[in-house]
Amino acid sequence: MKNTTQVKFYSWLALFIALSAVGAAIKVPALVGSVALDSFPALAAAALMGSGPGAIVAALGHLVSAMISGFPLGPMHLIIAAEMAILVWLFGFIYRKNKTIISGLIFIFGNTIVAPLPFMFLISKAFFIGMLPSLFVGSLINIVITLVVVPRLVSVVNPKISEGK
Repeated sequence: MKNTTQVKFYSWLALFIALSAVGAAIKVPALVGSVALDSFPALAAAALMGSGPGAIVAALGHLVSAMISGFPLGPMHLIIAAEMAILVWLFGFIYRKNKTIISGLIFIFGNTIVAPLPFMFLISKAFFIGMLPSLFVGSLINIVITLVVVPRLVSVVNPKISEGK
């Protein structure tokens, strides 16, 4: 029975990774072409399966999004992938404590303001400011889709799949 649960867990994880790759192709107009709808599947995975699986989907989703755009920030996309993993992990942790709106607001703030802060020093203040509107819009769209879709997916994703149990 445990093997069946593990197969379901990894199947759902693979599905969310694939959906993140599809979302990576749906871009939000921005200075850098890696702002996309790749976060929604990661956020959904974090809410439904746990923070760890969501973080994995987030990191891989960002790297696919960056790859589709031609890695415009080069190796700095590894920093962004790590930031996305942390933000989605935090979202899942808070969301699973039934703090739905707070988790969404923290993700939006983190992805819009906190995550791009290092790039103010690595690239420029103008880059940081120029990215804010598109990061806000992308974060907002990803969160709204997540908060609408996840409650409808709870009955589909077997609760035993959560955290690979």
